[in-house]
Amino acid sequence: MPSDMDWKLLLVLAVAWALLAWAANRSAFFPMRYPDGNWLEAKSLGVEDAWLRSGGHRIHAWWKPLDSAPAAVLFLHGNAGNVTHRVRHITAWERAGAAVLVIDYRGYGRSGGRPTEAGLYEDALAGYRLLRGRGFPPERILVHGESLGTAAAAHVASVEPVGGVILEAPFPSARAVAQTVLPVLGPLLVWGFDVRSRLARIQAPVLVIHGSQDEVIPFRLGRAVFDAAREPKQFWAIAGAGHNDIPETAGEEYPARLRAFLEQALQG
Repeated sequence: MPSDMDWKLLLVLAVAWALLAWAANRSAFFPMRYPDGNWLEAKSLGVEDAWLRSGGHRIHAWWKPLDSAPAAVLFLHGNAGNVTHRVRHITAWERAGAAVLVIDYRGYGRSGGRPTEAGLYEDALAGYRLLRGRGFPPERILVHGESLGTAAAAHVASVEPVGGVILEAPFPSARAVAQTVLPVLGPLLVWGFDVRSRLARIQAPVLVIHGSQDEVIPFRLGRAVFDAAREPKQFWAIAGAGHNDIPETAGEEYPARLRAFLEQALQG
């Protein structure tokens, strides 16, 4: 029978594990709140402020309209910064011929609340509903997730019909990433953001983009996401690209590839 000392040690270990797990899961988010960020970019980009409600929170987004755009893109960014740091993606989609909505999850930019995994999914779905409300039918809505945003993109596409899905620097799950950072112990502390399981429910075409030199999410994890996706699917490996410089490294090919995927998606 365990002694009082044994129970105290077990309690200390349990509390320590809980604190480590809490800290590890909170570390998934690095929000930058307003006024931090490059907010003056709005004028040169020609974006409009858009506001939506999600889970009782007021969520802010940038909307880049495009005359006679055949489709709209819901862009779901990664875990750091805010909408003002997604200029290159907004510009690329404009050149590709689509309107684009970039939302700031709760706790990011001018959005209220604090970030959580469940909130990430709610906010992404609120963005989808806004595009539907602006007259875009499901087959003319593409969802583009970047890094952490690939989990939100996969969630939207697994529960709502969409025309296509772009997963940029994706990962199969939080545990798969944790395994690369801290083998054995990492997967015991981190969970959620299960992209792999959602891929089986996605009916739309999928484009997976990954940099060959990604220092945050290893290239092999991007391949694992591609392998788990259903057909039709494409994998674009960008030689020499890291985690945060995919559009710059790809150069002119980046908007060209997005346009090609857009045209394919619209053809059904």
